[in-house]
Amino acid sequence: MPRLVPALIALVLASMPMAAHASPPAWRANVETFAATHFKHTAWGFAHSRRDYALASALAAEDHATVDDDVLYAAAMLHDIAAFPPWEDTKKDHADRAVKLLPTVLRDAGFPAAKIPAVLEATRTHMFDRKPASPEAIYLHDADALDWLGAIGVYRLVSLVDTTGGQPDGAATVAQLRTFLAAVPAGVVSPAGKRALPGREAWLKSFLDTLGAESDGMKLL
Repeated sequence: MPRLVPALIALVLASMPMAAHASPPAWRANVETFAATHFKHTAWGFAHSRRDYALASALAAEDHATVDDDVLYAAAMLHDIAAFPPWEDTKKDHADRAVKLLPTVLRDAGFPAAKIPAVLEATRTHMFDRKPASPEAIYLHDADALDWLGAIGVYRLVSLVDTTGGQPDGAATVAQLRTFLAAVPAGVVSPAGKRALPGREAWLKSFLDTLGAESDGMKLL
């Protein structure tokens, strides 16, 4: 990844005040508190939302792209709402379900009503296998995709391993990492996102190669 992107991510994260601070507008503090309170998960919880926002902002800045920060922030914070109870519905795609849920959440938070459709569109296409169109959708999409690769991608999936021998186990996790390594890169669309890909791809490939060498070709996981 170009050196500029990590520096921009650090700058964005440093500038993200928590809800206890007085500087954000009320809706922003409300959205942040909602996400921090309800989205507790090692792979797609509040920390993932913050990473997506920071990386999406950094990628957009690197591309000199104009994005509506209100839309990007709200979508990044809330896009995975349908992965959590009581909003989860295993019979429906979580992105599509989020589109149905978010208007109420955003209105209750005091989010600008005119910008809600843009948040919904960015949320709907945030997964790497979907086709984003708006600037906010493109950069959230790419940030979310890149978060499945590199060291952070390994961390997210390994955190899901069932330590008692159930599923997902080590073999299933390795298979998922390989799937993401093969499938995610083609979904990244922004120039900055594509520039960030090689480093994360190389790190993940090296990890899998090393893991295989240290576990008899993954047989001893």
